[in-house]
Amino acid sequence: MTEAQIEKIICLIKREVVPAIGCTEPAAVSLCVAKATELLGCLPESVSLSLSGNIIKNAMGVGIPGTGMIGLPIAVALGALVGKSEYGLEVLRDVTPEALEQGRRYIDEGHISIGHHKNPPSNLHIEVEVKAGDDTARAVISGSHTNFIYLSHNGEVLLERNCCEACCDNSDDICLNEAIVYDFAMNAPLDKIRFILEAGWMNRDAARLALREDYGHGLGQVIRKQGLRLFGDTPIRHILSMTSAACDARMGGAQIPVMSNSGSGNQGITATLPVVCYAEDINASEEDLARALTLSSLTSIYIKQSLGRLSALCGCVVASTGASAGLVHLMGGGYEEVCAAIKNMVANITGMMCDGAKPACAMKITSGVSAALMSAMLAMNGKCVTSQEGIVCDDIDRTVHNLTSIGREAMTETDHLVLDIMVSK
Repeated sequence: MTEAQIEKIICLIKREVVPAIGCTEPAAVSLCVAKATELLGCLPESVSLSLSGNIIKNAMGVGIPGTGMIGLPIAVALGALVGKSEYGLEVLRDVTPEALEQGRRYIDEGHISIGHHKNPPSNLHIEVEVKAGDDTARAVISGSHTNFIYLSHNGEVLLERNCCEACCDNSDDICLNEAIVYDFAMNAPLDKIRFILEAGWMNRDAARLALREDYGHGLGQVIRKQGLRLFGDTPIRHILSMTSAACDARMGGAQIPVMSNSGSGNQGITATLPVVCYAEDINASEEDLARALTLSSLTSIYIKQSLGRLSALCGCVVASTGASAGLVHLMGGGYEEVCAAIKNMVANITGMMCDGAKPACAMKITSGVSAALMSAMLAMNGKCVTSQEGIVCDDIDRTVHNLTSIGREAMTETDHLVLDIMVSK
């Protein structure tokens, strides 16, 4: 692998593995509102939003950090009141009790209007228009959570590009396959990938918070306490409790950042904590942990390259597949075993649907992580689902693309029906 390829992959990881406070979909909405408000130059008298279905789905039932509230209205209100676009997906970092009370009043006074964009250019699409007196401003995010494609103030266009042009900004990205992912993770200079350790530590802090306090459904706490009798003091108990706890915190609205992966905090949690927990249990070296985290995180990024930012496929399918690859490395496996683990995962949990971000995501993540450990164990014992079974092929990359085509194309109608069910309740 050339130095230029190494640098491109490092840039890709650093762009896709970033801190976020709270669920990334409402955070992106807050970010867009904050930017429009900054362009307006004062608190808006009205905020009108038009959102893609996947944004609505992933923001309806999730806790907003520091508020004790769920859903879009408070995310919108706080984006206008205290949001700072310079913080990116940590846009609500400065929320205070006073701001929260202002936000409640802002909602009650009817300043916010939220609509469904029926034909957006991207599954991830946010349009915001704010007004105060005769002044207006607009901001549009599309394609990825922080990607502004349109900005205007009083009719003066400050930025305008379409989604295709926005994607061209990243056209320099290396086109990944699993062989490239593995080669980079195993052979890149340690000093160049050591930064990935921060993702593990940040997400571990979120898990520890949820194990001390009450967030979401408290699955992490339940597994930690009850699991001692059922699992013993074992790696599976440590992995499941820590991973689900971090999700409890994030979906429950904890005011703490997590390191996301490909635009999702839950994916970041799932790709890192199983690897971190297992590494701690076996006293793995810093280098082995860094390479395992890189393998897990980059495998997840690779799968998302063809799946897309938001889809009907639960993100835990993607990230737990990456985690399984990372676990294989820590168990002493090589490329052949990594490919076997990925195939085992595709044979197992393909098709798990996304029905929005919410506290119950911790249960789905725990299912994915359980499958990841099982798939890695099978692979390390020379067991791999064959090409005669289901959608698995002999070629690892074709197997991955079979998975992503199901999530991207075949499950589209599932996505529509899920949204219809959710908004009609």
